[in-house]
Amino acid sequence: MTTTTPPVTLDAVRDAAARLQGVVHRTPVLRSRTLDDLVGAEVLLKCENFQRMGAFKFRGAYHAVSRLTPEQLSRGVAAYSSGNHAQAVALAARELGTSALIVMPEDAPASKRAATEGYGAEVVTYDRYTEDRVAVAEALAAERGLALVPPYEHPHVMAGQGTAALELLEETGELGALIVPVGGGGLIAGSATAAKGLHPGIQVIGVEPEAGDDTRRSLEAGRRVSVPVPRTIADGQAVQTPGELTFSVNRRLVDGIALVRDDEIRDAMRFAFERLKIVVEPSGATPLAALLAGRAGPLPRRVGVILSGGNVDADRFARLCGRAQES
Repeated sequence: MTTTTPPVTLDAVRDAAARLQGVVHRTPVLRSRTLDDLVGAEVLLKCENFQRMGAFKFRGAYHAVSRLTPEQLSRGVAAYSSGNHAQAVALAARELGTSALIVMPEDAPASKRAATEGYGAEVVTYDRYTEDRVAVAEALAAERGLALVPPYEHPHVMAGQGTAALELLEETGELGALIVPVGGGGLIAGSATAAKGLHPGIQVIGVEPEAGDDTRRSLEAGRRVSVPVPRTIADGQAVQTPGELTFSVNRRLVDGIALVRDDEIRDAMRFAFERLKIVVEPSGATPLAALLAGRAGPLPRRVGVILSGGNVDADRFARLCGRAQES
């Protein structure tokens, strides 16, 4: 009988945490009595919106770039992203003394593109509805001799992302459930690896926008399933197909997927702003939306939630959460 070594392990997440110490922020864990009363559980919110560049993505990007060889770093790195991974790789490249080329969709939020360029990266755009971002990025990386840092489909990226859950559980102790947003699956793969490595009985629940339920469909089918390009306000979760590596982890460790509508995401963003006094972007708000809308199923006594990011500019936030809503 042959056994396959998983692409990420608890030891790998711990190694990543040691490498990231003093580089990433150890983000706060918030509590809200109002939230606890509304959902009937003790909820502990890991606020990755306070991470460097505004999202958990810096963990995986820095970890992956830091493990490149000096020769690779001398040539530069490339990445493709709808926004947060773009900023994360750009910042990691700057911190590690190398250059970055980022492939972003034409319709990426302007604030995310501006931030990426602000960290010193070169941005090349593509049409997400007619072009393949992976093909575009791979061609440019090959042409220029750059090391490609994928947004989720890489063991070092997954291990870096898993440090968010590792920190949460170090602070809170054992939890009955962990609720995590799902795009390509890197955050939940790393988080589930850390959480179940520490506490095998914990339930790991992913959350996707209704329009982008590729991971839910894939888990139900037992294989990777593609969906049409999602049209959702949760731009960081507008993914058509789960990653191959991430899905190999998530099909073993993820216990279920909850789906949320765009209006429920808006409600969660408003709740975070008005009650928690924090700004969370649409993709970062989906786990909170699942809790508030009762879509996460029966809850254990103590629940951890990863609020994955807060990269939304004031104008878009007002359009999403004010009276005149963005469609």
